[in-house]
Amino acid sequence: MSATVKRPCTAAEQAGLDPERIPAHVAIIMDGNGRWARAQGKDRLSGHWQGYRTLKNIVYAADELGVRYLTVYGFSSENWRRPQEEVGGLMHLMLQAMRAEIEELIQNRVRVRVLGRLHELPPDLRREFEEAMRRTQNFDRLTFNLAINYGGRAEVVDAVRLLARKLQRGEITPNDIDEAAVAAHLYAPDIPDPDLLIRTAGELRLSNFLLWETAYSEIYVTPVCWPDFSRQHLIAALADYQRRTRKFGAVVE
Repeated sequence: MSATVKRPCTAAEQAGLDPERIPAHVAIIMDGNGRWARAQGKDRLSGHWQGYRTLKNIVYAADELGVRYLTVYGFSSENWRRPQEEVGGLMHLMLQAMRAEIEELIQNRVRVRVLGRLHELPPDLRREFEEAMRRTQNFDRLTFNLAINYGGRAEVVDAVRLLARKLQRGEITPNDIDEAAVAAHLYAPDIPDPDLLIRTAGELRLSNFLLWETAYSEIYVTPVCWPDFSRQHLIAALADYQRRTRKFGAVVE
């Protein structure tokens, strides 16, 4: 009698998760970098650099656990109001991080997408993002979405403007504009809406992040500041998600 070959456990199973119920799309509001830095007696940019190191770990942890899409709030359209020194430091951080990580992302077949008004970014940073997207566009593992110079309201405004231009050209009629039409003109219409939205540092607000897409997302808030967020914290968020019953506005018996 031949022995039965035991299938190796997946990373999700090893973490105590059901691999069949891993959320396809996880979105994260990475909050608390400045708070973490103050607690360490450091400046805010030190917190942002540590947050970048955390993000690298979470990207690969999400990939290993079976998440297909990971969207993170890297720089909001409101963040330009921060002190000029901090904004300049964030632009430099994003440029250096993209240059440092692109080869490893390619090696791991991670597809990079950048969502937001990229034309308003510094030219060198925009070119770096565009090159990363070009080089990874055909990869089929994790899709890593960076929301940069992004605002949820701005995204809807941009979608409405595209529809208005089509209407003006006579390509569509007012009756053609429905939820599906608006969704099709958002920044990433090919990506499913987030199943799970994680916010760190205990804040209880959306902060203009994926306002349209998170209409029925499950929300998980942790008091942990982003620089301290680890693989285990991600697993805890996924486990909490798997204990929930998603209703999408319907009554579930």
